[in-house]
Amino acid sequence: MSVYDNLGDLIDRSRDLAKPALLDLGGEQPPRTVTYGAFDDLANSVARGLMQRGLAHGDHVALLSANRTEFLAAYCGILRAGGIAVPVNWKFPRATIAYVLQDSDARLVFCDTPRRQDVPASLPTVEFGSEAADGFHAFLAPGPCATVRPQPDAPAMLLYTSGSTGRPKGVILSHASHLWVAQTRAAGKDWSTQRLLVAAPLYHMNALALAQFASVAHATVVLMPQFNARAYLEAIARYHCTWLTAVPPMMAMMLREHDLMARTDLSSVQHVRMGSAPVSQSLLDQLQACLPQASISNVYGTTEAGPVVFGPHPEGLPQPGLSVGYPHPAVQLRLVDAPGCEADEGELEMRCPALMSGYQKLPEATARACTADGYYATGDVFRRDAHGFYYFVGRVDDMFVSGGENIYPSEVEKMLEQHPAIEQACVIPLPDDIKGMKPVAFVVLKQGVAVTEDDIKHYALANAPAYQHPRRVWCVAELPLAGTNKIDRQALAERAQRAMGHV
Repeated sequence: MSVYDNLGDLIDRSRDLAKPALLDLGGEQPPRTVTYGAFDDLANSVARGLMQRGLAHGDHVALLSANRTEFLAAYCGILRAGGIAVPVNWKFPRATIAYVLQDSDARLVFCDTPRRQDVPASLPTVEFGSEAADGFHAFLAPGPCATVRPQPDAPAMLLYTSGSTGRPKGVILSHASHLWVAQTRAAGKDWSTQRLLVAAPLYHMNALALAQFASVAHATVVLMPQFNARAYLEAIARYHCTWLTAVPPMMAMMLREHDLMARTDLSSVQHVRMGSAPVSQSLLDQLQACLPQASISNVYGTTEAGPVVFGPHPEGLPQPGLSVGYPHPAVQLRLVDAPGCEADEGELEMRCPALMSGYQKLPEATARACTADGYYATGDVFRRDAHGFYYFVGRVDDMFVSGGENIYPSEVEKMLEQHPAIEQACVIPLPDDIKGMKPVAFVVLKQGVAVTEDDIKHYALANAPAYQHPRRVWCVAELPLAGTNKIDRQALAERAQRAMGHV
């Protein structure tokens, strides 16, 4: 494997540069094929354009756009020129976008046309797809470019957390951290024949790290502008995608397209990896039934410490479906005390080469998250079984107390999703005069089935401790998604409070 030193330059030029690096399915423009050679030239043109504009090493440049070739080329060009890339969640409210751009000290913003209005007028902007003087085409400076060779610990990017419990935090990630991620994932096997479908947003580590892995592997990325369940299914069949990576709600939405699922050829799919949110046994079973030839994995990662945490068991033991795997040999893990935890259960702390350098302008938050001996405290509670496999239990800050009992919403959700009529469930706490807090649930039912609120309550009482049963249940057509395609729990909490007359 080639050795790289800049995260923006992961192309092995000794390999076939005429091979498609990207099959860009478009958004503002028709689908197009972009070869490795063409992408390399485009990234170099961005780097030269930045240098001609006076970009200094270490300057921050933001990206505010739906998925597209230019996003990735600009990202790589920023890094090749010695800058620091700041992908911004374009689903944030405009005020939050402005905060991120200010907090990151962004000097320039690359954006697409729909997001142009969200960029503060005071910031220089380069608009993708525009032929104007401040458009992307005019910005480019074609020609060869010598990639900057940064120090390994030099920052490469700032990825901002979703900010569901406050203002988003900028996670500082070095070149070395995600070079290790990309090369570790690509090691030991020829992945070059893979076609990886990327529909998750590139401002999120899940999608961005996958694109970097694909480049190191010299594979092909099939890039969707954003997720749409029917378009996702059509892309799998039309482009013979072999590798799917998504958060579980995306897969659940795909499975609900029953008519299209029934007539779509999905035989090309070899690997399905789900992470960034809990996975239910029901979802795993449905996926395996639809994709019997595919390897389906439940995975885990964090923005602060990367996506390489778990892997196969060293003794070859099969990974249980709901487990996220056995600790990767290059990653050190430990479980520390957390509320309500039993033996072999606790908050996960990890130490690995992908660990962040800290939070942008937040030394106190960095000190809280990073221990004196170099571990990152994830805030996630895990259980470890007798064979060393790990299972996600819930977020420390999602746990709530009801009548003196600790409740992790994900545990209740897993139980509810075992009900034969329930496809998805989301459990949230509401204030209660007697219990302090009480669980309530929103559920999506499987097609063609009917069930009452009392049926679901009785099922919960029969299959879990009584204190876990949801005191109210609402059946909905779908669960709302936040910017990272995870379930928007805050939106559901507000809906429940209105329904219960709490607001």
